[in-house]
Amino acid sequence: MDENLVKRLEAAVARLEAVSVGFPHGVPQEVGGDAAAATDPSIVAFDDLISQYVGRVTSAAQKIGGRVVDVSKIIAEAFNVEKELLIKIKQSQKPDMAGLIEFLKPLNEVISKASALTEGRRSDFTHHLKTGADSLGALAWIAYTGKDCGMSMPIAHVEESWQMAEFYCNKILVEYRNKDANHVEWAKALKELYLPGLRDYVKVHYPLGPIWSATGKIAASAPAKTPTRGAPAPPPPPPASLFSSETAQPSPSAPKEGMSAVFAEISSGKPVTSGLRKVTADMKAKNRADRTGIVTAPQKEGRAGSSSFSKSGPPKLELQMGRKWVVENQIGRNNLVIDDCDSKQSVYVFGCKNSVLQVQGKVNNITVDNCTKMGVVFKDVVAACEIVNCSGVEVQCQGSAPTISVDNTAGCQLYLSKDALSASITTAKSSEINVLVPGSEPDGDWGEHALPQQYVHVYKDGQFVTTPVSHSGG
Repeated sequence: MDENLVKRLEAAVARLEAVSVGFPHGVPQEVGGDAAAATDPSIVAFDDLISQYVGRVTSAAQKIGGRVVDVSKIIAEAFNVEKELLIKIKQSQKPDMAGLIEFLKPLNEVISKASALTEGRRSDFTHHLKTGADSLGALAWIAYTGKDCGMSMPIAHVEESWQMAEFYCNKILVEYRNKDANHVEWAKALKELYLPGLRDYVKVHYPLGPIWSATGKIAASAPAKTPTRGAPAPPPPPPASLFSSETAQPSPSAPKEGMSAVFAEISSGKPVTSGLRKVTADMKAKNRADRTGIVTAPQKEGRAGSSSFSKSGPPKLELQMGRKWVVENQIGRNNLVIDDCDSKQSVYVFGCKNSVLQVQGKVNNITVDNCTKMGVVFKDVVAACEIVNCSGVEVQCQGSAPTISVDNTAGCQLYLSKDALSASITTAKSSEINVLVPGSEPDGDWGEHALPQQYVHVYKDGQFVTTPVSHSGG
């Protein structure tokens, strides 16, 4: 065990013993509850997480300055808020749904502050702001209440949330690797805050979610407004499913309630993690009475509406006939997630703009067609990933892909994992194709390789010999 942690634990025990002097049967909840919770080993370990990992993020941010400092301070604030919530959980009984939403509001407010930094005009620090804001979705593991709550288990949730933030983190590493080591240091420190930092903390202390007190005080529910004398009583609160700003879609099966609604509330205004919803059995085409197989992605953004509607048609995210996921006309959506798929299904992405799609699982093939400024993150494909008629797209393979083809596309960034380095990449009528590969060391810089787009054809020995044009110079 780390020597520093041992000292902190010893100090915590000493403080607890000092508080409990004079109480032979232990510290009464109403007298020493705060002290007892604050000196709990899991809380002490969270303090160490903040001092070790969050401290590195904020220190690196000071070397950069500007908005990077702002988002780093919010990250530090969010972790401190989560610490306070963990202390309160040890003192409180598990609340009902309304109480849980109210309980988690402080965390939601901090996440919203980080999300607000990403709005407005693009700046030199846009990728830093998006990485920081998107990463905070990992703190929502605290909302996990069981396997039917609509969330992944805490460890998996932290990992999945970081995967989306890593999309922008990799951009920072690529952009600044040879320009400014401070930015690289900040990006790496932020990643280590979650992996291994928060992930390992949750794995040790809360692998099955927070543990509420069986005898503590009851967490307060959302405050009820007192009706004005003579005025009619206010209508009952909306069901949990209406935390989404999207108009509810009729369905033969009622949507899953419970913590999925709380997670939606926590992630409101949070562009990436707000869509991390499980595709439940009743959403699959084979189980639906109407057989349409439509899975509507919730509109979390407050200004969703016209900005998320394409002139080409309504946005779609649906599973057709149990075989083909169709993602169409999604505009400005960074929270698109397909997480219940199998190797016999395909994914077809068409007409999307300024959006990010994450495919969490192995599928047969992925096609990205006629998209602009689109990001796609996937794990494994059995056959191929195809990019056609696109502009300014970025595709990240986290697993394996035997074939990747790029056709009639201007501007394409391909991020390959070590398992995907053997992929066959085919290009045709395309320009500005860059492939980024991981370094030889685990924390090494990514290597960027520009694929040739110009060729020289020389007639030799009765046939034309084609070679790519090599460019030299800075």
